[in-house]
Amino acid sequence: MKFAMRILPYLAVFLAALSLRAESILPANARVAVIGDSITEQKLYSKYIETYLLACTGRKDIKVFQFGWSGERAGGFAARLENDLAVFNPNVATTCYGMNDGSYKPYAPEIGAEYEKNMRAVIAELKKVGVKAMAVGSPGGVDPDFFKRPTIEGSLYNQNLAQLRDIAKKLAEENKQPFANVHDTMMDALPKSKAALSKEYAPFGGDGFHPAPSGQLLMAQAFLKALGFDGEIGVITLNMKGQSNASEGHTIQPVKLAPGAIQIVSDKWPFCFDADPKSAGSNRSIVPFTSFNQDLNRLMLHVIGLSSEKAKVTWGQQTKEFTRNQLEDGINLNAEFDKTPFDGAFANLTNAVGQKQAFETTLVKNLVTHMRVIAAEAAEEPKVATALAKLKKKLADEHAKQDANVRKILQPVTHTILIQEVR
Repeated sequence: MKFAMRILPYLAVFLAALSLRAESILPANARVAVIGDSITEQKLYSKYIETYLLACTGRKDIKVFQFGWSGERAGGFAARLENDLAVFNPNVATTCYGMNDGSYKPYAPEIGAEYEKNMRAVIAELKKVGVKAMAVGSPGGVDPDFFKRPTIEGSLYNQNLAQLRDIAKKLAEENKQPFANVHDTMMDALPKSKAALSKEYAPFGGDGFHPAPSGQLLMAQAFLKALGFDGEIGVITLNMKGQSNASEGHTIQPVKLAPGAIQIVSDKWPFCFDADPKSAGSNRSIVPFTSFNQDLNRLMLHVIGLSSEKAKVTWGQQTKEFTRNQLEDGINLNAEFDKTPFDGAFANLTNAVGQKQAFETTLVKNLVTHMRVIAAEAAEEPKVATALAKLKKKLADEHAKQDANVRKILQPVTHTILIQEVR
């Protein structure tokens, strides 16, 4: 009876975790268009978003297509929007413009007015083509240590970008859509990371504004939060003296292991990072300076029924020691372990998503956008219309094949957690 009373608080926490999940803005059968300029065309934050949506949410009904175009401003996308999005027919979109719209000079009212006019056109056209939900993103920021332009210094250009951030926020609020604060997410992490890793650390890229993987993770973080994900990957409760359990997406296997060990099959994966903790070319390097794991990447382990004040936790090939209080309160496995049983599968998935998105760039820039040039002729000439329809189908079939290749990698991962009491 006393033991039952002791575990009741932990059971309550577990049940609460199951019931208090935030709802994302993604509808059933979501088709997400990731839209922006050359920073989007880098296919890094867009790759992180897609990988997260496929692997970390537990949903199988989400499809993603990136529409990045180097050098583009909001007005440029407004002009190609209806034609280009028709290849995918999205019902959700993320937008990230402003870096080029700022014109690389000090802010002036006419810059803000032009950006606002063009973003209003983008939002209106997105609604027109059937996009019901959109994360309206601000521009990011620039790194004054690396951003070198004869027309303006980095700190002053960040003031310009902050003005455009405020316009994007206003438009999101007016249209009752979520706002993705890319600018502040990036700028909050920049000084913290440089203080720890040196002035030469370049998360915003060698040119100061095309972000490296570390800076791109910050961008993905802003958009994923705006899309409404609560960050719960799973809750595992390991009972040293009784029944262990796990939340949806994770199944404890009925296999006999060493005392204090459980085997889990996980359909929901945590987001995994690159290896290098100090290089801007690794997304792991920025994690200590932002709230990605807390906000979006919580695979929680609670251990109850411990007799000792400390215990060792082995997850995959890595072992770490924690106090009993830490383990009872719960540790975030993704934050505590820099090597995980999911790393290999996650890297394979990320690579496959990257290949698919590379095809999307080729598809849009070399073919889809130019289809609008012959649209009028196709309307008057049946043979042209027939050939165009065949080409569109062929491209759609190839894209479906690429998407299927990605999803083949989305297999459950089997992993083991071992608890060893430290006497």
